[in-house]
Amino acid sequence: SITYKRIWLVAYPIILGSIAQNLINFTDTAFLGRVGEIALGAGALGGLFYLAVIMLGLGFGTGAQIIIARRYGEGKLKEVGPVIDHTTLFLAVLAIFSFWLLRYGSVYILEHIVKSESIYKGAIDFLEYRSFGIFFAFMNITFRAFYVGLTKTKVITYTTIVLATVNIVLDYLLIFGHFGFPEMGIQGAALASVIAEAFALLFFIVYTFVSIRFADYALFRFLNVSYSKMLAILRVAVPMMMQSFISLSVWFVFFIFIEKLGETSLAISNIIRSFFVILMVPIWGFATATNTLVSYLIGKQKEEEVMSLILKIVTLCFFGVLAIVGFGLAFPKLILEVYTNDQNLIAMGVPILHVVSGGALLLSIGFIFFNGVSGTGKTNVSLAIEIAVLSIYLTYTYTIIQVFHVNVTVVWTAELIYGSLLALFSFVYLKTNWWRENKLA
Repeated sequence: SITYKRIWLVAYPIILGSIAQNLINFTDTAFLGRVGEIALGAGALGGLFYLAVIMLGLGFGTGAQIIIARRYGEGKLKEVGPVIDHTTLFLAVLAIFSFWLLRYGSVYILEHIVKSESIYKGAIDFLEYRSFGIFFAFMNITFRAFYVGLTKTKVITYTTIVLATVNIVLDYLLIFGHFGFPEMGIQGAALASVIAEAFALLFFIVYTFVSIRFADYALFRFLNVSYSKMLAILRVAVPMMMQSFISLSVWFVFFIFIEKLGETSLAISNIIRSFFVILMVPIWGFATATNTLVSYLIGKQKEEEVMSLILKIVTLCFFGVLAIVGFGLAFPKLILEVYTNDQNLIAMGVPILHVVSGGALLLSIGFIFFNGVSGTGKTNVSLAIEIAVLSIYLTYTYTIIQVFHVNVTVVWTAELIYGSLLALFSFVYLKTNWWRENKLA
């Protein structure tokens, strides 16, 4: 039986890594908040557009991670390397197409969906630099899939600390032009992130050469590249790619809807997004542990332990999120003052912060069950669940904005809908036991 301690040992390095990663989001938002509302809103939209694209690569990496965890559970370590080789090749090609979309396609896409000319121009300025990071980011995803699939997650913490440190220092230097560096504003934030991703990749490469015996896993040989192997990985990974891309794209659309309410609503929503992401940190860590450990258990032919494992992770995750929520509810103004000194924005933000706190608690349950579904290898089912829930989420958001003309606080109640339905649909599927005996090629 996988104990609470084992779950924690897998999850906590990912959580620490997520904390470091989200220091980047925190500092970007805090620094751009000092530049102005336009920079804050444009940075939010540009960043979300970038994240929506990067989710394609992350989805493929998660699919590879699930397969690696299954092979690890089965004791077939030499089958891990070919999975990584094929993942590397696929993501390298995908990075080229993604760069084109970010660098050039964004000009036409955002032009038709962003209302404010100032926000549009700022978002394009941001993506002009940010797009180059996609090459480094996708290779980082490959290494992450390898280490998380084998539950060797400590390196995720180290790498993300490197990423965050470089990004925060360069943010300070390039956004404001300190110590002789050019004052680049929103483009400085984008360039800082690109350089930080390059440093993170360098760390991954050095760490892997120093600490991993390549022969144990038949790693990076690229000798048996085959269409059938790629197809087998794609069967698991493509639904994860679509799921990740659709999820972030819907959140991007959510912010486009909010942008229609005005630049002030968009600015406060970007601040709330930053805090919401902090609430999501333990959720993402435990969710990653969930799909890895579920796949590992199935590889060990211990399917009867899966639901017990998931319930243990739900317990840890819920109380972890509750601790952060409690602080946020006790000191809402203190948190918002970190991002802005605009008292109007702070007053608008307090009730929204209460709403997203409830949403995060629901997601601490729903997202774990949802990743349990993914971990079984039934990624087509998890995709169907995500599409169903997001369809309701978007319909609800559009209706309350366009039909009922509610304020921005009510719009954020969509997160309560999302968390509740994700928990319900995923739990019901897992209880059916239809996921048993799922073989990964």
